[in-house]
This record gives sequence, structure tokens and C-alpha cells, in this order.
Amino acid sequence: MSDEIRREPPPDPELSEYWVRLPVTGTHPHLRKVWVKHAHDGLWQVDLAAREYFREDPVGLELARRIDRALLSVPGVISARNRSWETWNVTGTPTGEALCQAAANVVDDLASQMNDAWDDEYGVESQQ
Repeated sequence: MSDEIRREPPPDPELSEYWVRLPVTGTHPHLRKVWVKHAHDGLWQVDLAAREYFREDPVGLELARRIDRALLSVPGVISARNRSWETWNVTGTPTGEALCQAAANVVDDLASQMNDAWDDEYGVESQQ
């Protein structure tokens, strides 16, 4: 497993596509995980592991702002709305790979800030 984005068999029969970026390298790689799901009804969902930990704090707010902008810049996207802390609903005709790459780019850009905030909150040795 690496930092690559790859398509995997959907874990749920209601999904037509499933894309993942599950890094195992770097400091706190769990913060850089991204999942993209496409339901048979046409709705895309983008999930970010980092938003489980970073929500209303400055890192979480910056992450949400940048993800909104990044997803809306993907060709074919009509709308992107934060559905819950970790999930964005996306409409339109983008590719799952492009959505996953856009989200991965944002979490990678903020990785240093997230790592520092994680270490401040949970300690350097703590990882999930």
C-alpha cells in the first residue's frame, strides 16, 4: 500500500465506484486518508479522515474551506456541500479519481499543520 490513489471494489452493493488514498508513510498517515464513493443514484461522496479530528479549530476550518474550493474546481462538478464533518456530497459528472486527487492534494498541503496540531493535542507518540 502506498500514497497512490486507486480504484477498489465497492464495499457496498449500493455503490458503483469506490476510490481510496490510504497512505502508510509519513508522520501520522491516518490524517491523510481519503475515500470517494459513487452511488448508483449518481451522488458522489468524498470522505476525509482528518475531519474526524479537526473540525471547528483553525486547521479544521482551513481544511473545509480548501476542500470546498478544490472539489468545485474538479471538471464536471456542479456542487460540493459539506454533509457532515467528514463527508462532502458532490453532484455532477467528475471522475472518482479526480475527486480523490483533489482532496488528497489539500490534505497533503495541510499535512504539516495537521501533524503539528495532532502532536500538540495528542502527543508525538500517539497515532490511530
